[in-house]
Amino acid sequence: MKFVRYEYKKDIHLGILDGLSVKKIKDFTSIYDIINKEFELTDLCLDLDQVKVLAPIVNSKRNLFCLGKNYKEHALEMKGKITEEVVIPSHPIYFSKVGSSVIGDGDIITGHQGLSEQVDYEVELAIIISKEGRNIKTDQVRDYIFGYTICNDISARDLQKEHYQWLKGKSLDGFCPMGPIIVSFDEIPYPPDLKIQSFVNGELRQDSRTSQLIFDIDTIVSDLSKGMTLYPGDIILTGTPSGVGMGYNPPKYLTSGDVIRCSIESIGQLTNTLK
Repeated sequence: MKFVRYEYKKDIHLGILDGLSVKKIKDFTSIYDIINKEFELTDLCLDLDQVKVLAPIVNSKRNLFCLGKNYKEHALEMKGKITEEVVIPSHPIYFSKVGSSVIGDGDIITGHQGLSEQVDYEVELAIIISKEGRNIKTDQVRDYIFGYTICNDISARDLQKEHYQWLKGKSLDGFCPMGPIIVSFDEIPYPPDLKIQSFVNGELRQDSRTSQLIFDIDTIVSDLSKGMTLYPGDIILTGTPSGVGMGYNPPKYLTSGDVIRCSIESIGQLTNTLK
């Protein structure tokens, strides 16, 4: 199924996307409400152009978990950008983004001019956890995935370098566009091998496949869960491929008015404008 959170006549609903139509889910307005629960559809069916699609999960119960340098070519292009050495990690690199940074498809990304002059983009496949688990074995991970969505890990590179830890530079308001939908686990063959791309003002910047992850989803979830409980609705961003603005020489950072489109096969396109 393809889940969509949307606004219609000033009310927020949760629905199932069926082609270009949205079927309303009865009573529920949050993904947290339906994970591992039975739900019913109402008779209300609307065309997509009648509703405003919202971020599928807002104000997440915990920070978003993120993977750094999880595509080899991206790790190579970052040499001398954050640190001098080339780091092809032997273990997953984790950081987080605060949940309040999430915005939806079509929403404006605030550039925070005067605070950052090096705003960057990163298209990422995000996974949503379906049930509570700790010390999850790699061959059990597929049983803990509710679905997938797209995230754009917007980053203030100057703040990222200044503060050493990445939380501040990754978590400014509006720095996590997400959506437009969540695709359930059973809709996509596992492990996902999906084309992943980003475009800035129509120019292709990132172009890879999710099968190129250094640490695959089984490894990420299993490793992250060692000694730390994961909960339903937890969001994990799996990393970004090469082609980020900082990776170019000279860098191609975002400027006001830029339109960033993130695309992942079988999920859709997430488009936002920087102001």
